Amino acid sequence: MIGNIKKMQTTLGDAAKDESVQYQLPIGEDLLPMNEHIGQTIKLSYKSEIHCVACGRKTNKSFGQGHCFPCFRSLASCDMCIMKPETCHYAEGTCREPEWGESHCFKPHFVYLANSSGIKVGITRGTQIPTRWMDQGAGQALPIFQVANRLQSGLLEMALKQHVSDRTDWRKMLKSDAEQQDLKAIRDELLEKCESEIMVLKHEQGEDAIQTIDEQVVDIKYPIVEYPEKIKSLNFDKQPDIEGTLMGIKGQYLILDVGVLNIRKFSGYNLQVDFM
Repeated sequence: MIGNIKKMQTTLGDAAKDESVQYQLPIGEDLLPMNEHIGQTIKLSYKSEIHCVACGRKTNKSFGQGHCFPCFRSLASCDMCIMKPETCHYAEGTCREPEWGESHCFKPHFVYLANSSGIKVGITRGTQIPTRWMDQGAGQALPIFQVANRLQSGLLEMALKQHVSDRTDWRKMLKSDAEQQDLKAIRDELLEKCESEIMVLKHEQGEDAIQTIDEQVVDIKYPIVEYPEKIKSLNFDKQPDIEGTLMGIKGQYLILDVGVLNIRKFSGYNLQVDFM
């Protein structure tokens, strides 16, 4: 199968029934099921061609996970405020695409705790639950706040990350399952530590805009037969042909016996994918 790829699509399995996340790789116009090929040899060949995931034009270099440079510079989805939502500048009238901001950033967002390489705090649109957690390789996740917009989620995250990380150690995440944690107890402790900051935000943003929620912990299992002892990152720009046994999938990474490959990083790359 050959075509331009995008980040893998995921479907949550019931971890209580030992069901793993199901992965499909978009390649060209098709979706390639990946779980059924775990344990097989996979060969991925980069055809020295990249097409922007936004506009489709051919580009010599990928920016921001699959964009050409003009789209990377102009699209609101590529702006720094997507990575740092507390820097949202919509109110200043400088949003790159105000209509996009209204349809994406001014929608309900959730602040959550996740356990991937350890406990972290994160944010996501409601429509991205549980996709966001699976993309990060989290073994557990727990929503703790629902807010009216992305800016508010960023402000809450700023308060919480004084006490817990907002980053995933991807190398650690790919070496083992995260040790199970009592996310509700951690949440309660965190809310107590941040009580004053949360009260200030509710006063500034409105009580209805920031709501503490009591949800159940979501457990997530990944299709992995063996974790790597050492992490070697594979890169099509340095090695156009990658071949090895597919040992598992976690987050947006293919785990091979020869290294790990971040599929999302190479969105827009034209690949030929074969199983043997």
